[in-house]
This record gives sequence, structure tokens and C-alpha cells, in this order.
Amino acid sequence: MQKTGKLELTWVGKYDDKVVEPRILMEDVEKSYGDPTSDNMLIHGDNLIALQALQQDFAGRIKCIYIDPPYNTGSAFEYYDDNLEHSIWLSLMKQRLILLRELLSDDGFLCCHIDDSESHYVKVLLDEIFGRSNYLTTLYVRVRYPDKTLKSDMDFHKEIEQVLVYRKSYGATPNFDHDDVGYEKFIYEIQETGEGREIELGGKRVVVFESNEYKIVKKDVGDEYGLKEIWATGTILDGNSSGRFFRDYLTGRYEADGYGVLYKVYGIGDDRYDYRYFTGPKRAGATKGKYYQGVPVDQLESETVQRKKPIGGFYDLAGNFGNCRHEGGVEFRSGKKPEALIEMIIRYFSNYGDWVLDSFLGSGSTIATAHKMGRKWVGVELGDHAYTLCKVRMDNVINGDKTGISKDYHWEGGGGYHFYELAPSLLVKNDKLPIYQINPSYTFEMLCEAICKIEGFRYKPQDVFHGHSSEKRFIHITTEFINAGYIKSLSARLAEGQSLLIYGTKVQSDMVLPDNIEVKKIPKDLLEKCDFESEVQ
Repeated sequence: MQKTGKLELTWVGKYDDKVVEPRILMEDVEKSYGDPTSDNMLIHGDNLIALQALQQDFAGRIKCIYIDPPYNTGSAFEYYDDNLEHSIWLSLMKQRLILLRELLSDDGFLCCHIDDSESHYVKVLLDEIFGRSNYLTTLYVRVRYPDKTLKSDMDFHKEIEQVLVYRKSYGATPNFDHDDVGYEKFIYEIQETGEGREIELGGKRVVVFESNEYKIVKKDVGDEYGLKEIWATGTILDGNSSGRFFRDYLTGRYEADGYGVLYKVYGIGDDRYDYRYFTGPKRAGATKGKYYQGVPVDQLESETVQRKKPIGGFYDLAGNFGNCRHEGGVEFRSGKKPEALIEMIIRYFSNYGDWVLDSFLGSGSTIATAHKMGRKWVGVELGDHAYTLCKVRMDNVINGDKTGISKDYHWEGGGGYHFYELAPSLLVKNDKLPIYQINPSYTFEMLCEAICKIEGFRYKPQDVFHGHSSEKRFIHITTEFINAGYIKSLSARLAEGQSLLIYGTKVQSDMVLPDNIEVKKIPKDLLEKCDFESEVQ
């Protein structure tokens, strides 16, 4: 019987991935709009290539990713082929999810909007890529009312969709809403009528009061000096320091101290007092106890006490979905998401000034909402609607769009973005011979930038160098003939401890190279780095 191995989802072609060419991005300045100092990016092109192109500059920088991929329902959408064979769909998602995870910051989150056509499969796939321990929750969203049918012959009504939420790594914490509560629960006072006896538990000073040495008084009105009564049971025993102390040191203490005693434990908690009171069971057979907490220190300066609210699991946004058709001044049949949904996700999983990314942009709801909320954004979309929907919508937003969440955020316009096209492949096959050559549409500057990106160098021409990967590692690209004299002239530009990678189209054979210089040939050595042939799915 096999007892080793990992739990995973398998399908035909799962391991057939090729390393995608990290293409350069070319700004179309005529389509860029608004403030030219903006960092925001709208990219037209296949999102797999675009995500690869973004790795060098954005890996580890994106705080919140929201994606709404095609659901693979068997329908034919106006802008998406949503009838992909199941294995192809899974391969498509796997490649993109791996790249998306790399783009996330360590404290970042991915939110994947899906319906039950593929949700169970993509959940297992996300567990595999992100780690099951990094799955946080599923948000269930009502997208249409029960009496609104999609097709008259449907046997089952599609009313609910899901948003699967993952963190990049342990410690990533969402933003929470809070309830403002007064001091009404801080209504207890403990009066010490005896001296008690002192012991030590868990490295802490503890005073034990017998039942006749204290009184617990319940007041009519709470105040900042009062105590709140909390049962030490259930999740409390694992959830905070007081619960854990009761679990580890006070459970079963009645055998040594008797019933009905009060423990005054010093050096625990974060309220106005430097101690907390604990009670053990009152009578034989009982096991539960309580502890008494003062007003938290960080709330003493406030008139109210804030209580964290858990993030909800169900959101009835059917009305928003039904009325979002005209948001942003563009229409997107069978797939447009309301800004109210995106606002909720961005608010929970990012902060002002953070980067937000959507690589299945659709009509641009994500970037429109992020823009109004003061986030920086990257949006990727394939097809003409990058121009007819996404660009039009963002131009409207910058001009002061009043739809969606604009009123709630007092949006009056402003900001800008840069519009980018993906460059064509660096290497293409010769028309006459089945061999690769440099794409004739590439300028020398494009060639240099592309090779820098492929090799992981930052493109920054300076002197004879075209980029660097560190303070001591440089790259040089040339279409001239590289011989011993050429190498010698470049070597003279290097300081002690520095090294150089040279790429060229024509290289003298049998050269003896210095230890700090490496020479590679175009296209041979580039072909070993990534796939230049296929236009990806």
C-alpha cells in the first residue's frame, strides 16, 4: 500500500508547461491618459505573456489580486471562449496562478471569482499552488434573484457564485470592520476582602483568594474602571493569552486549591491593569471558569471601545449585479462585476496606495474601483475590448465618472495610466528556412531590453553596458563581430570583482575568455531560456 506522496489534482497535459517568453512592454503614448506621472498600467495582450513580462519589476509587490476567469460553463460569451475543454482550462489556470502567486507580496491576497462549474477543481489547484494552510475562506455572493432565470429550460438555478480567498504566506492579515461599543459590558468590580496567599504558576505571580476573601460586584452601569466577565471555554482557551493560561495552569487546580477560589494573575493581558482575575469551578463536578478583563489600553483614550467584526461569508449583491450595466459608461454582457463587490474585496485585502492587479480584466471593474479607492493598479485584457471597454471606462473614471462607488468615495476624477502593448516575440522563424532569427520589427534598443528581461537583468544602458543584475554583474549586447580584441576592450571597462555577460550574433570560435566574462550567442542560447514559438492559450 502506498503511504507517501502529495494530494493533487491531475489531468492530461498538467506537466507540459513551457517557460513563456517574458516580452517587453511598449507604451502606446496616444492611448495613455491623464496624469503622466501615474504608475498605473493598462496592458493589452495575452495575460500569460503579460504576467511573465511583469515578473521582473513586480514580483513580490502586488498586495491584492482579484481575478474573474472564464468559468468554463459551456456557453459562448461575446468576448471570451468559455467552452474550453476541461484539461485545457486547468492548464490555462495553473500557469497563470503560479505567476500570479509570484507577483504577490508576502502579505498579499488572491481572490478568485468562480462559479460551481469549476470551483471545486480550482480550489484543489489553488491548495496545491498556494498551500492548503493559506486558504482563508470562500465568500458566497448572490448574483441574481431566485425568480430571475437565465434560460427557461434550466433545471437548476444559478444564483450563487464564489470568491476563493488565499494569502501568499502565513501572517498576511485582512482589514477588518469594527463595531463601536461603549463600556456597557465593563460592569464588574472585584473587591478583595482578604490578603490571600501567593503562589507561582507558569512563571507568573499569582495570589489565590478563598471564597470568603473576595466579592464580585455587578454594577448597573459600566465605566472605564470596570471589568468584563468572559467564560474561559471553547475557542477562548486557544485564542488569547488569558484563555491559554486558564487551559494550561488553572484547569484542574480545584484539586489543590478547592472550589470557589479566585486567582489574581499578574503580568497578563493588555488592559489598564497589570493583572487579571480568574475564577475556577464553583462546585464539585464543574470544570468551567471565568476571567475578568479591564478596558484595553489602546482604547482608554477613546470614548468608545472597538470590537473586531469577522468578515462575512455571504453577500447578497443581486441588486448590484442587476443594476451595474451602465457603470463606468460601458456595457459588458454576461460577466460584468459591480463596483460594490470589488470595493468590498479591495477594502478587506489592501490599503491605500497598495498595488491591485486583475489579469482577466473584462470591462475594467477592478481597476476602476481600485482607482477611485486610491490604489495603484495593473490591468491586463486580451482583445479589442481592452480599447473599447477598459480604456473607455478608465478615461471616464479619470474624467469624473459618477457611477458605481463614486458617491461613497466622493470621486471627482483625476489620476492617470499608461497604456501598453506586448511586444511581438523576439525570435521568429525565417520564411525560407526553419531557423530562428531576430524579429525584423525589433530595434536595437528593443533587442537589448528583451534580452535583459530574459536573462533577469535590469535594462539600464550606461557606458558600454546595457543592464545589470547586481552592482558587480553587467550585460552587453551587440550585433557586431565579437573577437578577442572586442572582449579585451570590454574587459578594460570592468572594475575589480565585476563580471560581464555578452550576447552577440557573430562570435569568434575558440576564444580564451577571462574568468569574469561569459559570451552567449543569439539566437542559440536564447532558445534554451524560453519558448518563442507558440502563441499561448
